[in-house]
Amino acid sequence: MVDITHKHSTLRIAKAEARVLVSAQSTIDAIKNNEVPKGDVFAMSRAAGLLGVKKTPELLPDCHPMPIEHTDISYEIDGLEIIISVLVKTIYKTGVEVEAMHGASVVALNIYDMLKPIDKGVEIGCIRLLQKKGGKSDFTKRFRKGIKAHVVVCSDSIAAGDKEDKAGHAIMDVLKSYAVEIIEYRVVPDDKSSIKSEFENAVDAKTDLLIYTGGTGVSPRDSTPDVIMPLLDKEMPGVMEAARSYGQDRTPYAMLSRGVAGIKDNTLVLTLPGSTKGAQESMDALFPSLLHIFGVLKGARHD
Repeated sequence: MVDITHKHSTLRIAKAEARVLVSAQSTIDAIKNNEVPKGDVFAMSRAAGLLGVKKTPELLPDCHPMPIEHTDISYEIDGLEIIISVLVKTIYKTGVEVEAMHGASVVALNIYDMLKPIDKGVEIGCIRLLQKKGGKSDFTKRFRKGIKAHVVVCSDSIAAGDKEDKAGHAIMDVLKSYAVEIIEYRVVPDDKSSIKSEFENAVDAKTDLLIYTGGTGVSPRDSTPDVIMPLLDKEMPGVMEAARSYGQDRTPYAMLSRGVAGIKDNTLVLTLPGSTKGAQESMDALFPSLLHIFGVLKGARHD
């Protein structure tokens, strides 16, 4: 199965449709009057559809088992056609489109099975997805374009050329995947004056997003949060709480990061861990949903 361990659990909704065409009005009348020999067609098919939704991963090998938190099955009769609608909801890391479509398929098959003794001309028509909501693709559509970022790597060893920067490049790869333009990439030592200088340069340039990686730990030279915190107009503690919570689910050391986030003159500032894994997981935790803030800040920026 596809690896979804890096994804967030969000509200996922899918609605699917299937259509069953009968050959005579007498079949429709039998359904409405509960005169079908095998029983109540809609009630029994609804039960079958609920089982179909729940058992999707047992039959389709690439589907992830997941909690199904709501399923609604409804019917509409249009002439000789029965229109089946299946709505599925969950809060999970991946969507429920296949579950909804599988449920609709099973409902249609059960209707066919129940009607075949009285109607040899029953046909199953189109099975399709009508609606899909939730996940990164939904949030990405809401972001404004033209966001510019400044990425700063804080590391004595990388600045001295003794070590290769991987964390900074991992951050930039994520930003580029969301069409964020990298206008500045800098490597500086764990030096308070250098950290502050990069902050001032980014704010003066009216950069939208300033991301530091490194210097968020507890060693004597780790000072990035200590430098940045007094310079912020507004702290955003929930941002780094989200990053640490996401990281803690993957490693017990995420709680050791002292990273901070906040706003200075409409520039969003983040201080992320210096390890490649820590930086990558923080970006996975925060993006793309954090980009929503730039729609709020756009009206406040004075160019």
